[in-house]
Amino acid sequence: SVAIRRKAITRVPQKHTAMNLIRKTYGTTEVQITSFQSSKGITEYHIFFQQTDCMEDFHTQLQHIQDVYTRSVEELPGNPAAIFRRYFLSDVTNQTDELMERERLFPYCALSIVQQAPMNGTKIALWAWLQTGVQTQVLPSGLFEAHHGAYGQLLGANQCNRAANSEYQTRLIFRDYILQLTEANCTLAANCLRTWIFVQNVDVNYPGVVKARKEVFATQNLTEETHFIASTGIEGRYFDPMVFVTMDTYAVSGICPGQIRYLYAPEHLNRTYEYGVTFERGTAVTYGDRRHVFISGTASIDRYGEIVHAGDVIKQTSRMIENIEALLKEADATLNDIMQAVIYIRDTADYARVKRYIDEHHPSLPYIIVRAPVCRTGWLVEMECTAVTAKGDERFAAL
Repeated sequence: SVAIRRKAITRVPQKHTAMNLIRKTYGTTEVQITSFQSSKGITEYHIFFQQTDCMEDFHTQLQHIQDVYTRSVEELPGNPAAIFRRYFLSDVTNQTDELMERERLFPYCALSIVQQAPMNGTKIALWAWLQTGVQTQVLPSGLFEAHHGAYGQLLGANQCNRAANSEYQTRLIFRDYILQLTEANCTLAANCLRTWIFVQNVDVNYPGVVKARKEVFATQNLTEETHFIASTGIEGRYFDPMVFVTMDTYAVSGICPGQIRYLYAPEHLNRTYEYGVTFERGTAVTYGDRRHVFISGTASIDRYGEIVHAGDVIKQTSRMIENIEALLKEADATLNDIMQAVIYIRDTADYARVKRYIDEHHPSLPYIIVRAPVCRTGWLVEMECTAVTAKGDERFAAL
């Protein structure tokens, strides 16, 4: 067994909120655990696992990270169930087989694997999302369901195909996903809250993704007059080199339109359709006992859709955080409510400076940094996040 080398650092819970952040180190594995306990006694956790020893091989790093994952989950109160795991790998082609072999040792959940190398020089990192009080199952459609009360959280991961190009692959991915949702008595427009679209060679293949998504959305009543879906479109590779696009998804059955609010922050950002893409900047979903806030991949952009601080990664990082803060504010949330954040950088040489900036200015932010060029070449850094607050509404059931 490995020992904890340093004391946990705990965020002081906010008023009316049982949210806190704990950081631990087990041997060569750093762990960031955020938790939120609702007024109904249900707890959800987001956990990041990162390696610190760049000299270890992949086999050793994988073993460490999964051993610490097992220990960490066993130590969590409430016997939580994993509903989603994403592995960030440095070389997905050569690492996936061994990872999948070891994953068979764990209870099944939606499992995402993407090549987005951890920027501290190691080979693997992990983000896990767990919840207490849920009943889990794999639906016949292939979606993973975490069910509690009136709601079913439906998660999909690594949805892909081998069609001829990124446009056709995206069309087929959405076609298949719409069918999966239909089997669960859901629709793309009413129930899907969040997507992640990973694009091999995003500088070349992203336009095909944009074209296909826009045309599919139009058939599903997702337009600038209605709404889109919170999303991150970013560089990411699958282990099959013929797969140019993969998609992870999050939908909830049982929700109604009155629970959903789309976030715009018009003084800071423009609407995405103004420059030809179709996603929401952020989405807030209110339940009886909490509010989930999903912030899409957000970069240094202004209300006219222009890149701010071209060529300066630190100033771009600052504006990126400012934009996210403005989006959160619309959902009556703050940076302190963020439970997990993924920061993407294009240039590996920017890692040390971006990390220093985040640690100095936002020391309580639970985050990892991975390499993944953003969909517009001038953007040097982007961040997505999930926040949870106690701003529930008694008109709705608890999650």
